[in-house]
Amino acid sequence: MTDLENYSAQGEPEQKERGYLWDTAIGLQQVDGLKPSDYLIATANENINGNITLAQANTRIESYYKAHPVQIEDESRTEEADKVSARIAQMLAEKTFSRSPPEYISIHRRLFAGIYPFAGKIRDYNISKSEWVLNGATVYYASAQSIRETLDYDFLQENSFHYKGLSMRETIEHIARFVSGLWQIHAFGEGNTRTTAVFAIKYLRTFGFDVTNDIFAANAWYFRNALVRANYNDFKIGIHATQEYLDRFFGNLLLGEKNKLLNRELLATPTENATILRDVGEANQ
Repeated sequence: MTDLENYSAQGEPEQKERGYLWDTAIGLQQVDGLKPSDYLIATANENINGNITLAQANTRIESYYKAHPVQIEDESRTEEADKVSARIAQMLAEKTFSRSPPEYISIHRRLFAGIYPFAGKIRDYNISKSEWVLNGATVYYASAQSIRETLDYDFLQENSFHYKGLSMRETIEHIARFVSGLWQIHAFGEGNTRTTAVFAIKYLRTFGFDVTNDIFAANAWYFRNALVRANYNDFKIGIHATQEYLDRFFGNLLLGEKNKLLNRELLATPTENATILRDVGEANQ
């Protein structure tokens, strides 16, 4: 028997797994306020019921928009939601992964090819983004000049880390910290959270975690807000970066915990003492 005979081509996922893949793929569009079309939903159901393959579902969506081009001024971004949903489902079905910057960048390229002209390209400009959960403030993202070096450093640190001997809780908290840092770099101009989520799900599988539930699908917006809160400080009003909310999310996702995942609880609010100190400081100016 040759080595090649020990391998087999990957087949289609089972029906239950296909349902999970599509639920997650569609749910992740929430992070950018996007909603897939009824056509995408119908196509997903065709795949879930075994009438077409995931590859055929992707081809169907791509062909649909070639035949029905969307107007440039369409602000609903339905085409993006449909195409990216189908691509996420396809990618999550693949049992492939490499813990490396090229893998991370490749995920972005595959998700957004033909949608963003910068698909798979590290941003070359600095960004800020007004966040509801921060009352309009922004997270400080990596500067364009340091993105690649920062990515390489974070992956080097993660690849050198030894998980042996850690409790399950410690393992999950470390993974959450790595994912949070990866997201904060914000390597891409758009699609950063969806790319990070796909990478995280595939990474978690390499640890043997069975990430086959509806936590990502139902709480994608909470996931993003938790990442924001894990990377924001404003000491003068008593707001400190906290991984608490991200740990709650991963606890539900991986440990079957029943933590309440409420976006309103993530809203950054000044502490009473910090507010008093700030007011006193302003009065003395």
